[in-house]
Amino acid sequence: MSIYDFSMKTIDGESRTLADYRGRVLLIVNVASKCGLTPQYDGLEKLHEAYSTRGLAVLGFPANEFGAQEPGSNAEIKTFCTTRFGVKFDMFAKVKVKGPGIDPLFDYLTSKETNPPFAGEIQWNFTKFLVGKSGEVLARFEPQVDPTGPEVRRSIESALGGS
Repeated sequence: MSIYDFSMKTIDGESRTLADYRGRVLLIVNVASKCGLTPQYDGLEKLHEAYSTRGLAVLGFPANEFGAQEPGSNAEIKTFCTTRFGVKFDMFAKVKVKGPGIDPLFDYLTSKETNPPFAGEIQWNFTKFLVGKSGEVLARFEPQVDPTGPEVRRSIESALGGS
């Protein structure tokens, strides 16, 4: 099993297979609209603008497990992200990122069996997983890590193959 075996619903309700992203570097992030870290949407969009033409795809997955900070519908979330932060990166339908009923993608990303170096339950909104061009998880950045910070940018640059 690999990251490319998962199909997800987009925020507009269409099915999309992650195999569509094969050969690209992915930054998979669980997001929320009513969180102290919500301004990270701006940084994620900046990464999208800076690196999408070089092969980075930022994928946002709204989740409501942490303090009920993503209570809206997919349509409300999409409106919020586009009007408040100008989000143009790919957004997906709301998912469960921990606990009973966890979405299979996030189970894969956090499981010791499938992702030993970066396993562990997601602790809060805006946990970021960097996935390489071949589908391997290269890094995990905890919520407080600024998406435009040097640690994230260096990792993205390295995964894309230089500066």
